[in-house]
Amino acid sequence: MTSTTHSGAAPATASPAVRTVRILMNGVTGRMGKNQHLIRSILAIRAAGGIAVGPGQAIMPEPVLVGRNRSKLEALAAEHGVAEVTTDLDAALREQNAEIYFDAQLTSARTDAVRRAIAAGVHLYCEKPLAPTLGQAMDIVRLANKAGIKQGIVQDKLFLPGIVKLRRVIESGALGDLLSVRGEFGYWVYPGPDPAPQRPSWNYKANEGGGIISDMFPHWQYVLEHTVGRPMAVSARGAVHLERRIDEAGAAYRADAEDAVYASFETDRGVFVQFNSSWCVRVNRDELFELQVDGTRGSAVAGLLNCKLQSAETTPRSTWNPDLPDPIAHRAGWTPVPDVAPYDNAFRAQWELFLRHVVLDEPFPWDFLAGARGIQLAEVAHESWASRRWHDIADLPT
Repeated sequence: MTSTTHSGAAPATASPAVRTVRILMNGVTGRMGKNQHLIRSILAIRAAGGIAVGPGQAIMPEPVLVGRNRSKLEALAAEHGVAEVTTDLDAALREQNAEIYFDAQLTSARTDAVRRAIAAGVHLYCEKPLAPTLGQAMDIVRLANKAGIKQGIVQDKLFLPGIVKLRRVIESGALGDLLSVRGEFGYWVYPGPDPAPQRPSWNYKANEGGGIISDMFPHWQYVLEHTVGRPMAVSARGAVHLERRIDEAGAAYRADAEDAVYASFETDRGVFVQFNSSWCVRVNRDELFELQVDGTRGSAVAGLLNCKLQSAETTPRSTWNPDLPDPIAHRAGWTPVPDVAPYDNAFRAQWELFLRHVVLDEPFPWDFLAGARGIQLAEVAHESWASRRWHDIADLPT
């Protein structure tokens, strides 16, 4: 493998009690791959001495940075004390001591790289979406299962404090029978030129894989599945609200990928969900994402960080009277759900579980099939939008 070793690098401790796991990390010069996966996950785990798995025992990840631009890789490695980089993925995959291949590239480049990793027999951990289409994703699922390799898809929202608290509240029975859910996500993305857009232009170009449905519905699929039930039917209506935007070079372009979608879901637990996702909305809520779950015994509102609860016993007696000011301070009647333990970075938390899965064979339910279900929801939502009717979501073969 073509590599570069940097002085001052911090290799894994050579101790019999430390189990080193070499990880080929592809796509870490991008924002998400660098910040969340490399710096805040793998390097943070290394700085903490690895993942403790027993008295004097730890799992120590050892990253090898993979990509196309050697100068960027070397600069990133030098900045963070990473010992090896390579621009030759095939050579890296041939190394016997590389146990995991991680992919955070653009989705269009992921499918081929993952197939090559499967052929090499290394374990796989990938950002979502797994592939551009459900058909391609299911082909990867079958190949990975046939090869008998361990696989994981990033589902970071499940490990955020607000969602962890919401799941704890629901599982406690505090809400009683679940009735309905309202979800709101989004913010105003500047079209440019002044202020400059805060999201990349490809997000709004259909031929480059843009669109809020393909970007966010894979997230909503697993968030709903692990809180109020798996989506089994969807009615969706997308929209291109702002057709003219400015790109990174200051040039105007026509946006043809949806910047908003308004959807309803039915889950396998009989819960009805309404969910708005938009990059054309000005925020009037506590967080950029909020999910309200109403039940017979109470309601909960969760964001990414916080969760609050209102029980049946503390629900005020509301009366609609448009002629008088509302005497009830509604927001004051909610109780914050407390933190019961410190929360790690969500990406790091799932990385630690995947590393334990690889080394210790502990359960890890977020496999490639789970990732395929997110792609399926996005595709069925597009079909619903095109047909202007409800569409059922079929069970995927295991």
